[in-house]
Amino acid sequence: MDRYCVMGNPVAHSKSPWIHARFAELTGQAIEYKARLVPLNGFAAAVREFRASGGHGCNVTVPFKFEAANLPDLGGRGGVTRRTPRATLAGACNTLRFEADGVLADNTDGVGLVRDIAVNAG
Repeated sequence: MDRYCVMGNPVAHSKSPWIHARFAELTGQAIEYKARLVPLNGFAAAVREFRASGGHGCNVTVPFKFEAANLPDLGGRGGVTRRTPRATLAGACNTLRFEADGVLADNTDGVGLVRDIAVNAG
């Protein structure tokens, strides 16, 4: 089973676990997706631990989005090795994908907001 999470502080309000569980159910995927409350001074350590325990990636929420875009080396497993143009432009990211050689940082906040406005606000 692939493991994912959303990391933040606070994070209990996040709808991501429900959204991802429902998406997995509808698409027949076996995933685990949980909310993780991360200490304010412990983001890099939390990411390192989650990755080392077999996590595939995570969403990032406040207050860690800027820190996530510049994640340092994760104990020899690579920090952020690549950023999408969106993450580079924003200087922040809300998505980390763990790859064999490091971490891909992306920011889907802007495109999601624009799509929501276009579709739902006319």
